[in-house]
Amino acid sequence: MSFTSPLLSLPGAVPGEGRDEGVAAHYGDLFREQRALADGSGFVDLSHRGVVTVSGADRLSWLHLLLTQHVSELAPGHAKEALILSANGHIEHALYLVDDGDTVWMHVEPGTQQALVSYLESMRFFYRVEVADRTEEFAVVQLPAGSIAETPGGAVVRETAHGRDVFLPRPALKSFAEAAGPPAGLLAYEALRVEDRRPRLGWETDHRTIPHELGWLETAVHLDKGCYRGQETVARVHNLGRPPRRLVFLHLDGSEVRLPVHGDAVRLAADGPEGRQLGFVTTSARHHELGPIALALIKRNVPVDAELIAGPEATAAAQEVVVAP
Repeated sequence: MSFTSPLLSLPGAVPGEGRDEGVAAHYGDLFREQRALADGSGFVDLSHRGVVTVSGADRLSWLHLLLTQHVSELAPGHAKEALILSANGHIEHALYLVDDGDTVWMHVEPGTQQALVSYLESMRFFYRVEVADRTEEFAVVQLPAGSIAETPGGAVVRETAHGRDVFLPRPALKSFAEAAGPPAGLLAYEALRVEDRRPRLGWETDHRTIPHELGWLETAVHLDKGCYRGQETVARVHNLGRPPRRLVFLHLDGSEVRLPVHGDAVRLAADGPEGRQLGFVTTSARHHELGPIALALIKRNVPVDAELIAGPEATAAAQEVVVAP
């Protein structure tokens, strides 16, 4: 089920596309919106994202068995990122969670909440837990780091270095927007995410991505916790230190009108546009200070100083290491 945000009625709102439809891509001024977020003002409408809760006395010990993250002793209000992997260690779900003392709240990629709930329900067994899809009831908005905007009563807050994710009742979304300051669209949010080298499920991942390739070992995987599905792959690749691919940050040639898009090929500049494909662009963006930038997933053995090109226009792309080879 998809949701259309009431904030699309705000002046200048242009709807997002694809997996981000239902919320605004921008409100008429991409760079102004980016600068506002970078300065700690405004907010981002993420109400298209899925919201799932897990309650019950065993919620933390049970989730600890299923997730890549250590959550058995998660303190109320402490934010975590976590993954659910396949038996082969491939990433299936990315969860952004917080416990409020009674319930674990998590937001996930748009449209993935039903599959997540189905998986969690299949693993309940005798544990005292209740799993619920709360997407119809609650919306997610993000206040950027440094924001002094107040959160309404009844909201659950997940605070990180990047800002506050606020779970609030959907009927309160419009009144929250009126009090929180100027809105920023998904394009501004994504540009700052790319700048921060933060991966996103479905953009930086495909059906065979493992956490090591994206730097998620540092933020979403606990290497010293007990067993979970896919742990053998995580441990083996970590010990060998040889993931098959690695995430890179790209500075793109600013003279090109068209940005490479998700899935566009990355090649060696020396081989030209017909050369062997070494990887693909995952997310590209126009940044208010850095200009055109992107994240890409490339083969591990590509030299870190190699000059690259991206997309059908063979856009020059200078790489910065995100995951070391």
